[in-house]
Amino acid sequence: MNRDHDIIVAPATAPGGAIAVVRTSGEGALALCDRIFRGRRPLRDAEGYTVHYGRILDGERIIDDVLVTVFRAPHSYTGEESAEISCHGSAYIVSEILRLLIAAGARTADPGEFTIRAYLAGKLDLSQAEAVADLIASSSQAAHALASTQMRGGYSEALEALRDELLRLTSLLELELDFSEEEVEFADRTQLRDIMTRIDAEIERLRESFSLGNALKEGVAVAIVGAPNAGKSTLLNRLLNEERAMVSEIAGTTRDVIEECANIGGVLFRFLDTAGIRTTDDRLERMGIERTMQSISRARIVVLLTDATTLAPTGMPSAPDFALRPEQTLLHVVNKLDLRPDLDLPADTIGLSARSGSGLDTLRRALRNAVDTAALYHGDVTVSNTRHYEALTAAHEALTNALRGLATHLPTDLLSEEIRQVIRRLGDITGRGAILPDEVLGNIFSKFCVGK
Repeated sequence: MNRDHDIIVAPATAPGGAIAVVRTSGEGALALCDRIFRGRRPLRDAEGYTVHYGRILDGERIIDDVLVTVFRAPHSYTGEESAEISCHGSAYIVSEILRLLIAAGARTADPGEFTIRAYLAGKLDLSQAEAVADLIASSSQAAHALASTQMRGGYSEALEALRDELLRLTSLLELELDFSEEEVEFADRTQLRDIMTRIDAEIERLRESFSLGNALKEGVAVAIVGAPNAGKSTLLNRLLNEERAMVSEIAGTTRDVIEECANIGGVLFRFLDTAGIRTTDDRLERMGIERTMQSISRARIVVLLTDATTLAPTGMPSAPDFALRPEQTLLHVVNKLDLRPDLDLPADTIGLSARSGSGLDTLRRALRNAVDTAALYHGDVTVSNTRHYEALTAAHEALTNALRGLATHLPTDLLSEEIRQVIRRLGDITGRGAILPDEVLGNIFSKFCVGK
């Protein structure tokens, strides 16, 4: 990825809208725009944060009437001189403006180049820059809240607070080295252990939040499981409001896992319609059942669907014949209740008819209540990025080594180095105080769309 200070240009809005924005940035960007823009006065003489009406011209030919917003360095997204041209959303108009700007001396921006310039100029730290891409890609209220909190710097502030405490500790330890002959102890070892233990607990809290954060970002996985002909595919179609899964009275119709998403109460759920679980000699059906078990293992919520016509009048569904992890939620759901109105279901069992749709709202509420987002909407820090989770894991391991060294009376210089490893790992997340290789930055920003 180019990181020089050429003038770059790219559309900043998706195609198809009534209005489009073409963004340009770099030293001399305003003078470059003046070569194709005619307004009441040149843009290069305009103050920052001002908007100017005029026309884009190709010689004497008028391309469009536009508004140009002027940003002066360092008070812009990239920290550079910048302009945003708001024009009509015609694909032809946008392409002509881009062609004229490139002919005037700009070049097309690489994916994420505007944001990487903002990062290099200190406008954003690395975690905030990644949140820009997450915000654009967010497809639910919860995913939007995750990215917004991270982009506003709440995540960065929490990490910086931890790094500051660790820096203070290692500074005290290294100060002891300067007075090693006097055997002065500036860092009380009991207090040091208490502080390190508290920091490790906070790192662990952030690590544990990844399970929820990643699920909210990618979609909360819900496995719909049960015996053949329990109505799993019909239920999936109802939840999606479309005929996505093939429905048949023939048992074993579903041979593979069908995966589709639906937004319920501001949270994206990823539903997995699975093959019915039963004993069978059919090799293909057995393969489908194996994939069902894999879906159960990766799901956050498991909907165990039971056919009401197979139950005794007490309505007690059978226990699952598979194991669940503590963090997984199991919902007992009885389908085809319209065929067995005599059933008296237990209080923790949801009754519905997937065919008619009755009881479906109760299931939706149960799914939404199984995902606790209250803290998220109050701005609490939640980790959703795999790279951040790996860095926090490495920081936890380094801090564990430091605590072990403290317990075994590790020499001060070695103990300080162990703490510095923790600082480096936390710095990897924000990019502050960490020297990140070019391939790491390139990999992160290559996922951005052009114009961001």
